[in-house]
Amino acid sequence: MGMKGKIALGAVVGVVVIGAVSANAGDNGDNGDGGTPRSTGKGTRTAEVAKKKPAFSGDGDFRVGSDVKPGTYRTTGNSDGMCYWERAKNASGEMDSLLANDNVTGTSYVTVKPTDKLFTSSDCNDWEAVDAKTKGSPVSRMSGDGGMFAVGTDIAPGTYRSTGNTDDSCYWERAKDAEHGLDSILANDNVNGTAVVKVSASDAYFKTTGCKDWKKTG
Repeated sequence: MGMKGKIALGAVVGVVVIGAVSANAGDNGDNGDGGTPRSTGKGTRTAEVAKKKPAFSGDGDFRVGSDVKPGTYRTTGNSDGMCYWERAKNASGEMDSLLANDNVTGTSYVTVKPTDKLFTSSDCNDWEAVDAKTKGSPVSRMSGDGGMFAVGTDIAPGTYRSTGNTDDSCYWERAKDAEHGLDSILANDNVNGTAVVKVSASDAYFKTTGCKDWKKTG
């Protein structure tokens, strides 16, 4: 892709609000998606994925079905947005093959579908398979730059508040799945000042990047 690892070109844009997404196509798809235990706020911890061998490395091209099985995977502890991944419908490397992608700070969850042909990961920490049956210890605080948190496993549902954000650099997103497409977004925003978001128990994930830490207020 040439710019691989530098700019995520997916449809979900971290500098837009729903309704204005098309005007910003070409920015980072799902900004910093990771609920990383490393970067959680004071007194915060996320549910840990069961300790087991990584499903696959954070670097390489992986054929779906042979190298990587369809399913949901998680990478944690990524820093500086250098982790880049993409789902593709073929191995041509052309833009038309791209299904979804992202540059990650912290944690990212990604669902690889059976119809995907290739999953590419660059400069990411190892990917672990997510067991849907794993019970977490959801917390009520999270790092504003933690990335992607699983609702009900990493964080508890409820109303969260983040204060002191500047320059519209705080981006949040409520998502119904980890496919990272436009259809995945339930709501999103770029915030200057104080952000207040109600995370529903029916939400699958909450993403946050460039924000001050979030604290549950209700």
